[in-house]
Amino acid sequence: MIWKPNTTVAAIVHQDGKFLMVEEDTADGLRINQPAGHLEQGETLFDAVQRETLEETAYHFEPTELLGIYHWQRPDRDITYLRFAFVGTLGEHDAGRALDTGIIRALWMTRAELAASQHLHRSPQVLRCVDDYLAGQRYPLALIHHLV
Repeated sequence: MIWKPNTTVAAIVHQDGKFLMVEEDTADGLRINQPAGHLEQGETLFDAVQRETLEETAYHFEPTELLGIYHWQRPDRDITYLRFAFVGTLGEHDAGRALDTGIIRALWMTRAELAASQHLHRSPQVLRCVDDYLAGQRYPLALIHHLV
């Protein structure tokens, strides 16, 4: 049997000193995360981050840069995540759109609010992505090649 990590994507959106986050109901209780989720079969990474952001926040999202690739092994379960985090811009908001199952709400939080709520973060990737963004870390999307 071949082991494979879970491939996920995340949208990092920063406006007016706040980051777009979601509050979600998980097996571990309410948690805070960036709009994020799993890459689905047949999708590009760009398609996945656009879809996940729309499903979880009702905002259209356009990735403009790669923030980073994050490898995290969850210590309490035999699960490994490989997260592709994208910086981008928000487009239209579909206010009447129902959010994805388990998503309680989208919210805007400052870095200080995120630091104070670390015990509620879905993973250590949440604050790390915010800090990398604030440090100016960015890579061109051209680093990613979707081959057919």
